[in-house]
Amino acid sequence: MPLHSQGLRALPLGRATALIFTVLALYTSSVAQALAHNVTPGDAGYIQEIWGVHIIPFIYLGAKHMVTGYDHILFLLGVVFFLYKMKDVAVYVSIFALGHSVTMLLGVWYGWGINAYIIDAIIGLSVVYKALDNLGAYQKWFGVQPNTKAATLIFGLFHGTGLATKILEYQIAEDGLLANLLAFNIGVEIGQLLALAVILIVMGYWRRSPNFMRQATVANIIMIVLGVILTGQQIAGYIASA
Repeated sequence: MPLHSQGLRALPLGRATALIFTVLALYTSSVAQALAHNVTPGDAGYIQEIWGVHIIPFIYLGAKHMVTGYDHILFLLGVVFFLYKMKDVAVYVSIFALGHSVTMLLGVWYGWGINAYIIDAIIGLSVVYKALDNLGAYQKWFGVQPNTKAATLIFGLFHGTGLATKILEYQIAEDGLLANLLAFNIGVEIGQLLALAVILIVMGYWRRSPNFMRQATVANIIMIVLGVILTGQQIAGYIASA
């Protein structure tokens, strides 16, 4: 038995719960100084100054955005939380990537823009939605199970719209726009695969714990709390900006 698996099996439920909360909270707070989908000042300056096709830099920027995008990671975690087959993981992640890519590319290309606070509040709610789904809340409350694939696609569209809205604020140059956007999107997918690999490795060890199901309930409740906090931050920002 792997050492990491032995550690998880031996970890008391209370300590495991605290560890789950700490990991999720620290990850969220480590990047929460910026708004969801925010672009760092250095990256923003670079986007505004360049002209022409820059494939590698935009791949890097896309991957960086995904890896540091706590809202993306929390939603992605929720999506794969109870997926045990790689085939299912591939299907759902592909659906999310499709939705994210479509609205990001079309949003920037055609200049679609939605208030960043509003779209990011919806993205925060997507984390809440998925965590509730993982807990079986909709079946308990309403006696129905929403179509999980359709929901993943819809929220993928919102996630992409949020990114497009932020990119539009920096007025990226039209020269080389399509190539740069495609490169950025490739970077986003690379970052998503890297984040997914880490999530699946951790989940693989965690699921071997006999207390996994109880800890999973606590983890999804924590995700709900974090999603509500993210949504609240965006609503407060919208009110302040208004």
